[in-house]
Amino acid sequence: MKEQIKKFLNEDQDPKAIEKITAKLQDLLMKNEEVGYIGVQKKPAITVFPDSIVLTNKRIILCKPKNLGLSMDFVDYDWEDVAAAFVKENILGSEFSFSTKSELTISIDYIPKTQARKLYTFSKEQMDFLKSGSQVETASVEEPKIELIQEEEVEVEEVEEVETEEVVNYAEIIPVAQPEYNTHNQNFNEGSKEKSLSELSQDELFEKLQNYKKLLDNGLILQGEYDNYKKEILSHM
Repeated sequence: MKEQIKKFLNEDQDPKAIEKITAKLQDLLMKNEEVGYIGVQKKPAITVFPDSIVLTNKRIILCKPKNLGLSMDFVDYDWEDVAAAFVKENILGSEFSFSTKSELTISIDYIPKTQARKLYTFSKEQMDFLKSGSQVETASVEEPKIELIQEEEVEVEEVEEVETEEVVNYAEIIPVAQPEYNTHNQNFNEGSKEKSLSELSQDELFEKLQNYKKLLDNGLILQGEYDNYKKEILSHM
């Protein structure tokens, strides 16, 4: 295995996922751009094609496999546009999020806790470097000071999946142009005609998925509903 792959396998990253990402990144990296850290999604069930997040000295790159792993979507955000970074530690992995100066929040869940903390620390170093203008040593990674959200310990066997009503037309739930939910008018998109999922671009599909995630975090939809929406959207990506 190449040395450039080995250095990103210190926190239980999937070797196959790392190999695919590093092979594709060779053509994506800009001049003087270096990869600082790679986090790989690890769900409780077997994840054949996990999402990954790559942090370089210039930007954040989200890597999302599609077409059974034969191709991959890349979405990047320059450090100059990143406003803040967050880590939410749960029982089953952690969720790493960052917000942009345009008030867009991007998250990747089921990241192993150690990887999530390294992602957070590297992000803070890059943002501090931009603020201070001084060179930051990225080789040493300290434990981040983060707010840990403790959840009750539960027996996995006792968790029952809540049955939810299947939604046929996902495009009518949240219009792409209006991601914010209006609590004074719960039927804010009723009667409007939205494009079907097959007509949306990759960016619009990704934005729609983020909107559903916000509703889930705010308790406005159930986990089962969110999983149905996510499955439907990913089938068009």
